[in-house]
Amino acid sequence: MLKVCYIITKLELGGAQKLALYTAEHLDKTKFENFVISGKGGILDKEASEKFRLLQIENLVREVSPFKDLKALFEILRILKKEKPDIVHTHSSKAGILGRIAAKLAGVKTIIHTIHGYGFNETQSRFVKHFYAYIEKICAFITDKLIAVSKEDIKKGLRYKIAKEDKFVLIRAGIDTRFYKNFIPDPEFKKSLSAAPGTKIVTTIGPFKPQKNLKDFIKAAEIVCESVKNVVFPIAGDGEQRAELESLISALNLKDKVILLGWRKDIADILYASDIFVMTSLWEGLPCTILEAMCCSKPVIANAVDGVKEIIEENKTGFKTNPYDFKGTAEKIIFLLQNERVMIETGKAAEESVGKEFDINYVVEQQGELYVNLLSETAVK
Repeated sequence: MLKVCYIITKLELGGAQKLALYTAEHLDKTKFENFVISGKGGILDKEASEKFRLLQIENLVREVSPFKDLKALFEILRILKKEKPDIVHTHSSKAGILGRIAAKLAGVKTIIHTIHGYGFNETQSRFVKHFYAYIEKICAFITDKLIAVSKEDIKKGLRYKIAKEDKFVLIRAGIDTRFYKNFIPDPEFKKSLSAAPGTKIVTTIGPFKPQKNLKDFIKAAEIVCESVKNVVFPIAGDGEQRAELESLISALNLKDKVILLGWRKDIADILYASDIFVMTSLWEGLPCTILEAMCCSKPVIANAVDGVKEIIEENKTGFKTNPYDFKGTAEKIIFLLQNERVMIETGKAAEESVGKEFDINYVVEQQGELYVNLLSETAVK
C-alpha cells in the first residue's frame, strides 16, 4: 500500500482544489492510502474532512507572510516526518513551494507538483516575475515530476528555464464529463437567477480575486446592456474583492443586471440555465469552469491566456479575446445574443470537443500510473 499526501493552500471551490480532492477520493483504494494537508477557512473543509484525513495548518495562507510561511513550513515538515508518505503531491503556488521544500527535508521518496498556472505572470513587474520564476526553478530541482495541465505551461516553464523538458508531463485538469453531459437540469431553476421569461443569461464563475479580473466582466456587462435589454449577468463566487465589485456594480447602475450569487455548488444547474459563459481571467492553468460550460453546450468567450488557448477553437466552440479588452468581450457577447442560431451551434460544437483527455476519471488513472512508475524508478536507483 502506497501512502500519498496531497498539499494545497486552501480548499476553495477552484479547479486545483477539486482536482486534488477528487484524486484523493477516487484513487484505487487497494493500492493507495492518502491524506490531505491544507490551510484553514476553505468552503470545502467540512466536505473534505468527511471523506478522508484532513490535517489543517493555521499558518498556511495564500498571502505572502514570511513569519507565517516559515511556521507553516515547519508544521508541514513535522507532519511529513510523522506520517512518512511515499509520495507528496502539491497543488497551488504557495503549497507547492512550502510543501516541496518540507517533503525534501523530510526525506520523502517521490515529490510531484501540479502546475495550475505559475505564480509569476505578465501582469507583474520584471523583478517580481523573475523572483518567483527563480523560486519555481529551485523547487523544480527537488521535484521528481512536474504535471502541467496545459501545453502552454510546459512551454512557459521551458522558456523561463524552470526545468528540462523531461521533467514535465502533460495530464489535463479534468472534470466529470459524464456528469455534466448527462445532467438533467431543473426547468424552473432559471427563475432563481432573477430571470424573467425570455431573459438571456451570461454567466461567469470564479473567486473574487485579481487573477479573475471580474471588473472587466462587469464593464463588459454595462456595454452589453446598452444594446440588449433582456439580459442578466450572474457571477458565482466570492472573495477578497467583493466590496470593490459591489462598488463598481453600483457606480455603473447595474444592481439589477449583475447578480453576485456567492459560493455555489449547483454549478451544473447554473450553467444549463445560462446562454453564454464568459471568463476574463488574466492568467490560468486550464480552467475547469470553461470545460464544464462546454460540456453543458454553452459557447465560451474568454481571454486568450495559457491553457484557454488550447481548448477554445475560434469561431467554432467559442471566441478568444485579449486580456483587458472588455469592449471586445462585450462585442462577442452582443453578437451571440443577437444571433441565436450561431449561439446554439457554437455551444453544440463546444460540447462535442470535450474528449477523454479532459475526463477527471481518466486523469486520476493517469496520476495513479505516474505514482507507481516514479516509485519503481526510485526503487531501481
